[in-house]
Amino acid sequence: MRILSVFGTRPEAIKMAPVIRRLAALPGITPLVCVSAQHRQMLDQVLLLFAITLDLDLDVMREGQGLTYVTTAVLGGLGEAYEKLRPDRVLVQGDTTTTFAAALAAFYARIPVGHVEAGLRTGNIDSPWPEEMNRRLTTHIADLHFAPTEQAKRNLLHEGINPARIVVTGNTVIDALLDALAILDADSTRLAAIERELPRIDPAKRLILVTGHRRENFDGGLERVARGLLRIAARGDVEIVYPVHLNPNVQRVAETVLAAHPAIRLIPPLAYLPFVHLMRKSALIVTDSGGVQEEAPSLGKPVLVTRDTTERPEAVEAGTVELVGTDTERLVTCANRLLDDRAAYEKMSFAHNPYGDGHAAARIAEALRNG
Repeated sequence: MRILSVFGTRPEAIKMAPVIRRLAALPGITPLVCVSAQHRQMLDQVLLLFAITLDLDLDVMREGQGLTYVTTAVLGGLGEAYEKLRPDRVLVQGDTTTTFAAALAAFYARIPVGHVEAGLRTGNIDSPWPEEMNRRLTTHIADLHFAPTEQAKRNLLHEGINPARIVVTGNTVIDALLDALAILDADSTRLAAIERELPRIDPAKRLILVTGHRRENFDGGLERVARGLLRIAARGDVEIVYPVHLNPNVQRVAETVLAAHPAIRLIPPLAYLPFVHLMRKSALIVTDSGGVQEEAPSLGKPVLVTRDTTERPEAVEAGTVELVGTDTERLVTCANRLLDDRAAYEKMSFAHNPYGDGHAAARIAEALRNG
């Protein structure tokens, strides 16, 4: 069986790496990999880290690219790729534009589609945008659905998906995180090199790690969050490290609002291993990333999510994540509570991670082998 994994961004690569490795270990399966390179630089870092060999690279990324361009470029490129690579099944992950376009191209080519991380929903097609619609459309193209949680399975059942075609697996991001931690712990030389590349943090202060890139926050939301970070930094007992996304909208706000504050370190986007290391060192994480919502609880790190909705409600229900939106006052209040109230902090940091046990990729590989 020739199984072609198609992805285009760093988060997809992180989450697909354990699956590709598991497929390669199974007799009777030939794993193939095609990337769209919807994001180029950050994707390549993950390919190198996890030693992912490409069978095809569409290299679609262009400066100033829009969603229509990415969709049509991936759709057109994959039409030819499927003819060349002749997969028996296409495997896509998550909710990116590449995910949807790859699934649609496979539908046109009459190739069955497996969807990793299926069934995530906010119920609002504008949040996150366009990811919520991407995953809904992908669901109704795919014939095999790898749901990370029981809630995700319920979402699929509610939409009429055949229960026999749904497998609850856990999330592969936990597999990848555990692999990354093992690499860090096994290689002291590599860890020391990572430490040298990162900003030096005063050991007497607590580290707050920040990420932000959601499109729906471009219209004022990112600036409100930045204003909140300024007030948190003014406490004097924290240092904030913010790897700034390459998107110009994110860069502009970070440089304009945050660059001058001595307790806020704006740094370029990090490769996956340094980012995992910073997560492990942090006291608190402020993010609008879906993947970080899943990873941080495994490290015992409270997460404040700067979004009004989340397709990952399990972490909110488990108490590891709190939605604060982009309201400046709410962000500051919630951060100060966690930094000042030991009981509140421990309640979040010791909560159960609902996203898996590190064996999601093995379950996916077995389900694929069994059809």
